[in-house]
Amino acid sequence: MTHTPTDQPTRRASGAVVPVLAFAGIVVAVMQTLLVPVIKDLPQLLDTAPANATWVLTSTLLSGAVATPIMGRLGDLYGKRRMLILSLAVMVVGALVSALTSDLLTMIAGRTLQGFAMGAIPLGIGLMRDMLPREKLGSAMALMSSSIGVGGGLALPLAALIAQHADWHALFYGAAGIGALAIALTLLVVPESPARAEGTFDVLGAIGLSAGLVLFLLPITKGSDWGWSSGTTLGLFAASAVVLLLWGVMELRVKAPLVDLRTTARPAVLFTNLASIMVGVSFYVVSLVLPQLLQLPKATGYGLGQSMVVAGLLVAPLGLTMMVTAPVYARLSAKYGPKFTLILGMLIIAIGYGAGLGLMSAAWQSLVIAVVLGAGIGLAYSSLPALIVGAVPASETGAANGLNTLMRSIGTSVSSAVIGMVLANTANNVGGVAIPTMHGFRVSFLIATGAVAVGLLMALFLPKPNRAPQLRASSEEDAVIERADEVLRGFRGRVLDAAGTPVPRAKVTLIDRRGRQAGATLSGDDGTYVLTVPAQGAYVLAARATGHGPLASSATHAGDDRAIDLDLALPGETVTA
Repeated sequence: MTHTPTDQPTRRASGAVVPVLAFAGIVVAVMQTLLVPVIKDLPQLLDTAPANATWVLTSTLLSGAVATPIMGRLGDLYGKRRMLILSLAVMVVGALVSALTSDLLTMIAGRTLQGFAMGAIPLGIGLMRDMLPREKLGSAMALMSSSIGVGGGLALPLAALIAQHADWHALFYGAAGIGALAIALTLLVVPESPARAEGTFDVLGAIGLSAGLVLFLLPITKGSDWGWSSGTTLGLFAASAVVLLLWGVMELRVKAPLVDLRTTARPAVLFTNLASIMVGVSFYVVSLVLPQLLQLPKATGYGLGQSMVVAGLLVAPLGLTMMVTAPVYARLSAKYGPKFTLILGMLIIAIGYGAGLGLMSAAWQSLVIAVVLGAGIGLAYSSLPALIVGAVPASETGAANGLNTLMRSIGTSVSSAVIGMVLANTANNVGGVAIPTMHGFRVSFLIATGAVAVGLLMALFLPKPNRAPQLRASSEEDAVIERADEVLRGFRGRVLDAAGTPVPRAKVTLIDRRGRQAGATLSGDDGTYVLTVPAQGAYVLAARATGHGPLASSATHAGDDRAIDLDLALPGETVTA
C-alpha cells in the first residue's frame, strides 16, 4: 500500500467504517434536533418561565462549543476512536439523565452532557483521513460533514411524531438508544487510528478557550432576553474579547498549544473557517423559518396550516438532499478542487434563498426551497473538511476540524439569535401570543442571502485550488507521483539505503524548529515520500525503517510555492537478533 503526505493508513479499514462514522454524525444531529418540536411547550413541561426554559437549549450549545475543539485535540493525542466513543458515551448518559426527569436543573445538566456528542464530527473526519485510501476520502468526508444536516432532516418529522403521540421523555430514550448503537458499531467496526500528535494536552489553553467561548456565546443566545444593550450583554462580550485575546497570546507561546494559531492564520485555514461561519448562518435560517411558516394557521393569510409532522416531512428533504450531494461533491472536487465546490454550493444557497422570497405561498414551494438549499448547503459543508485537511499537518487533523466545526456552530448560534430577534421584533401580538409575520420571514431570508454573499467573498480569498485529496489515479504508484507533482510547499524525494536501493514503508517525520511534529508519512513501495510544510523556516526530516539506522537531515524551506527535492539515505543495515 502506498502512502501519501495526508498520512494514509497503516491498515485498511473495512467498507463499513464510513457508514458507521456517518451514523455517529447522524446521532449528533438527532441530539441537537430532539427538542425542536416541543420548544414552545418547554416552559409548561418543565414548570418554569420561558426565559429559564431556554437554558435547556443554551446549555447544549455551550457544552458542544467547548467540547468540539478539545475532543479533537485529545483525539490527535490519545486516539480518535477512543475519544469518539467517550463523546458518545457522555451523550448517552446525558440523554438518560434527561429522560428520567422533569426538573429544570437536572434537565439542563443532562442536556449539557449531551452537547459533548458534537466532538464526534471532527473525530470522525480525522479517523477517515487516517484510515481511508485517498480515492475514497473525499466522498467519505463529505458524507460525514453532511451527516449533521441529514440527521437533522430525518429526526425532525420523527421527533414530531413521537412528541405528538407519546410522552416527550421518549425522545431522550430514543437518543440514548441510537447513541448506544453507535458506540457498539464503532467498537465492532472502526479500528483505532495509529496516528498520534506529539506533545501534551494544553490544559490552560482548554480552560481559556472554554471561558472565552462561553463568555461569547452566552450573550448571543440570551441577548434577546437580557436586552442587547444591557450591561450584562455588553459586559460579557467585552470579557470574551479580553479572555480570547489573552488566550491567543498564551497559545502562541506554548510549545504544544490546543490550537496552533500560526497554522490557523494561514489563508487556506482562516478563510475556510470564516466561510464556515456564514454557511452555518445560512443553514440555520431555513431550519428556523420553514417549520414556522408551514405550521402557522391559514387564518393568518400567509400561514400554510400544516401539522407538526407534515411540516417536518416537508423540511426533511433539506437533510436528504445534503446526503445525496456527497458523491456529487466527490466527483466535482476531484475534477475542480474543493474551493470550486464551496463557491458553487454558496451560489446555489443564494439562488435558493433568493427564489424563496417569492415561493412562500404553498407547501410544495417549501419543498422546492428545502431541496435547492439542501443541495447548496451539502456541497458547501462537504468542501470544508477537504479544505482543512489539505491545509494542515496530519497530526493536527482532529483539532483543526474541531475548530472548523466550532466555526459552523458559532454561525448557527449567531443565526439563531439574529433571526429570533428579527421574528420577535416583527411579530404581531394576537391575544397575548406573538405571531411571526411574512415580513419577518422575508427579512430572515434576506439576512441569509447576505451571509452567503459574505461567505462567497471569503471563499474567493482562498488560495488557488489544489486538486482534492481524494483525486483518482490509475494506480497507487501513479497517485504518489501525481501528488508529488501537485505539492506547492514542502519536501519530496526518496528514502534510500546505503546501496542506493529504495526503502519502502519508512517513517518520515517533519519536525519544526520548536521541536514539534509538523507532519509525517510513510514512503511508498518505490521509496518516495512527500511532506508539506506549514510555513517557511528550518526543519528536520527524521527517517527510520526496520533493519536500518535512523537518519535526521536538516533542511530549510522559504515558504514559497515549490517542492524541494531531498533524498534521505539511511545508514547501513543494523544487525538484529
